[in-house]
Amino acid sequence: MSMSDNLIRRRERVVCAGVSRMSDLTAGSASGATLVDLDARSFIDFAGGIGVMNVGHGDEDVVRAIREQAGELLHASIHVATYEPYVELCEKLVGLLPHGKSTKAMLVNTGAEAVENAIKIARQATGRAGVICFTGAFHGRTLMATTLTSKVSYKVGCGPFAPEVYRLPYPLVRQDRGDSADEVSRRELARLRSALRDTVETGNVAAIILELVQGEGGFNVAPQAYVRGLRELCDEHGIVLIFDEVQTGFGRTGRWAASEHYAITPDLSTWAKSMGGGLPISAVVGKAEIMDRAAPGTLGGTYGGNPVACAAALATIRRMESLGLNERAAQQGDRIRERFGAIMQRVPEVTDVRGLGAMMAIEFSRNGDPEHPDAALTNDIIATCRESGLIVIPAGVDGNVIRVLAPLVITDAELERGLAILEESISKHTTQPAQAGAKG
Repeated sequence: MSMSDNLIRRRERVVCAGVSRMSDLTAGSASGATLVDLDARSFIDFAGGIGVMNVGHGDEDVVRAIREQAGELLHASIHVATYEPYVELCEKLVGLLPHGKSTKAMLVNTGAEAVENAIKIARQATGRAGVICFTGAFHGRTLMATTLTSKVSYKVGCGPFAPEVYRLPYPLVRQDRGDSADEVSRRELARLRSALRDTVETGNVAAIILELVQGEGGFNVAPQAYVRGLRELCDEHGIVLIFDEVQTGFGRTGRWAASEHYAITPDLSTWAKSMGGGLPISAVVGKAEIMDRAAPGTLGGTYGGNPVACAAALATIRRMESLGLNERAAQQGDRIRERFGAIMQRVPEVTDVRGLGAMMAIEFSRNGDPEHPDAALTNDIIATCRESGLIVIPAGVDGNVIRVLAPLVITDAELERGLAILEESISKHTTQPAQAGAKG
């Protein structure tokens, strides 16, 4: 029995089934954009720990910061004693991600915790209860976050869910349908305004929470006109606008924040994943006048803003700056989009290519019909990629999307090799090879 097989068997004996397992892949070590399993097999990593490792595995500066901080202060709890790394990281975040004239931040551990706290802040700031979210959304697995999450398979048997949550269709723009972004925006903004008349009273809506690029939902990108209209509507009715930047943040879309592509500032935003360089840390950043409406004691937690995680985050952000990862992400995204677009032209089962910056995805459907998503084909391609030394993971409510979340430090050669493996894997499982033929 291999070391990997042995570890998987041990896991099955002691780890509950509710902790999902995408494959039999194991992890022994990692560096940059390469992961090595327990049997010394190397893989190009297009998953990045689900969008966590933008700065790469084992960055020396990040590891050094972790070691140094661990030797100084492992834990104190920000509620008991104030320590430098927490304050310094908040200073960095409000400078990097300004929300209007005055910005404040608070730290917790996960994206779901950031979302939970953002909703609490919005409710306290407005004195209202209602929250509007969208189909395809993923905001986490805690109670409010699970309620906001759209994918039913993540919440089977977990109810009852939090009350006063209302879900509307995400403003999907589909190139295969020839959608007009402006038309979709007008239609969905009209739907939202109707919902404020016949579904939930405007005066009871505390917040609208939106992923500008949906993560688990399949990398759907909100159109510019819709986001602009959403900002205007929230201003009109005193609703707090929250952008969930957990997966889009810190260079993934080619900017520090996906909102920078829209030139629109939310009232609150949530952050996690790549902020910590591999350590669990998250943040809510927002307009000071809204953040300060939260009563003392209603936010935070024992481990929120742990000093070692704060040190890792500070080192990670410095490395992102010094390496110019926003620019690298934009370049990588252009290359991935070009490659995926060429595949789409040749392979009937590929029905969409979408994303923003290096946050790119490719969608598969039966007989080229987006109304019939093909999760089985997607899983077969993912398994073949893994056999060939590439890690990719699925996305989408129907599991028919492959997303790219490679570390942004990936070399050009590694990126090209990974894309070649993916293209070869697609050709093995589709009706015509990726190298021949054309649509139309």
